[in-house]
Amino acid sequence: MPYLTLTEVEAIAREAHAAQTDKSGRPYTEHLAAVAEGVRTRGGSEEQIAAGWLHDSVEDDALSREWLDAAALPQSVKDMVLALTKGKGEDLASYTRRILATPGARLVKEADLAHNADPARLAALDEATRTRLTAKYVKVRGLLGLAGGRPTD
Repeated sequence: MPYLTLTEVEAIAREAHAAQTDKSGRPYTEHLAAVAEGVRTRGGSEEQIAAGWLHDSVEDDALSREWLDAAALPQSVKDMVLALTKGKGEDLASYTRRILATPGARLVKEADLAHNADPARLAALDEATRTRLTAKYVKVRGLLGLAGGRPTD
C-alpha cells in the first residue's frame, strides 16, 4: 500500500484539528503549519515534516492511536508521533528521554518548541501563563540539549 503524501497528511491534520484553537484562541492548524515549516527549514526529511503535521494529533485526541497504527505512513513517522505524544501526568524527563531515543523526533520537537516560544505567540497570553510556559520550554530545551535551554540535574 502506498504511503500518504505530505499533502494528504497535511489535509488529514488540518481536518482533525479544525475545531481546535491554541491557548490564545488562534486556529490550532496555524501551529501545525508552523511546526511542519520549521522542520522543513531545519533540513528535516519528508517523514519528519509529516510527523510535524501530526505531532499533537494523538496527544490532543484529534486522531486515535488506532488511526495512527493503521495509517499508510512509514513506521518512522508513527514512531516520531508516538515519541512526541506526552502521556497524562508523564514527567518531562521521561518524555524527553523518549524523544531523544527516537530517530528524527528531536528535530520535530525543536520546531515545536521554537513556535511555542515565539514572542508574538507568547505575547497573546496572560503573564502567569507566559511565565509558566517560558520556564517549561527552557527546561525541555535543556533536557533535549538544545540551545536556549538550561541543563538540568
